[in-house]
Amino acid sequence: MDRKKLQTLLSVTEHRSFSAASRALGTVQSNVSAHISKLEAELGVTLIDRATNEPTAEGRAVVERARRIESEFTSLDSDLAFMRDVVSGSVRLGVIGTTARWLVPPMLRRLWDEYPDVHVEILDAPTTSLVLGLSTGTVDLGVINLPLEEPELAVEPLFAEDRVLIAPSDHPLFDREVVSLEELAEYELLLEAKGTAFRDVLDKAASEFGVELRARAEFDGMRLLASLAFAGFGAGVVPASAISAGVAGPEWKAVSITGMPPRSVGLVRRRKGLPSAAERVVARMIREVTRLEGPDISGVRPADEPPGSHANQSDRSGGVGLH
Repeated sequence: MDRKKLQTLLSVTEHRSFSAASRALGTVQSNVSAHISKLEAELGVTLIDRATNEPTAEGRAVVERARRIESEFTSLDSDLAFMRDVVSGSVRLGVIGTTARWLVPPMLRRLWDEYPDVHVEILDAPTTSLVLGLSTGTVDLGVINLPLEEPELAVEPLFAEDRVLIAPSDHPLFDREVVSLEELAEYELLLEAKGTAFRDVLDKAASEFGVELRARAEFDGMRLLASLAFAGFGAGVVPASAISAGVAGPEWKAVSITGMPPRSVGLVRRRKGLPSAAERVVARMIREVTRLEGPDISGVRPADEPPGSHANQSDRSGGVGLH
């Protein structure tokens, strides 16, 4: 078994076609078929269903491992480049949409200025999708909603932010400055779906006041929820950073919620394996932007400096986290 065969398997799985995989790899289809057949012979199982070009159950298991192996090869290349004082490599970064809006632009500017050879592939997705990607190895770093109960993932808090109600101009709560959870329970709301970290905290807080929040519509993704609230489709509970630049206009208003705990957002990676040099510098840029830009965003409070992290600390440091 060698790296090229595993790369071929990953390409066939990604493109769902032997011919498309051959084009992506810059080779002929017969070579792709030969690599897959040899890998299947070595493992003694069928990896790709030739009728559908989809991986079999055994194929999916091998693909998951192959992704992690390929990630380690990429990290190895990055670390060797770092030892030559040139940080390079690719990092797959997943960021929840409301945070990506203010964090990603300054992070990329700082990264391009200091480490032009580091390539970042950014995925804007909800926490549920990013956690799956982190677990399977398709995402290297994630900026996601907390809390997170995944023992295989290491979590570093980045910031906390207020949760507010976006009330359209025709909503009964539009004229309020502050509203309680008991009052919120009287109305149908735009809410994140049950089972998401953001919604779980809302429901727990409401239950402590003896009420239950009612959903007019539910979403697995805050960006769409916030957009619909701003557009007047209903009142919705959103994090403070979801509010667009500037003050509320005549169409909507942000209303504070008493008794509502803040949202916590963290930087997450897999515990197994050492982060590459490229991952470490991207993580550092995320921390720096959070510390410098976060206080300028209404309702956002950067977390305390994580243990063992210092402004002048070398990017060579290891540990479970990304310091």
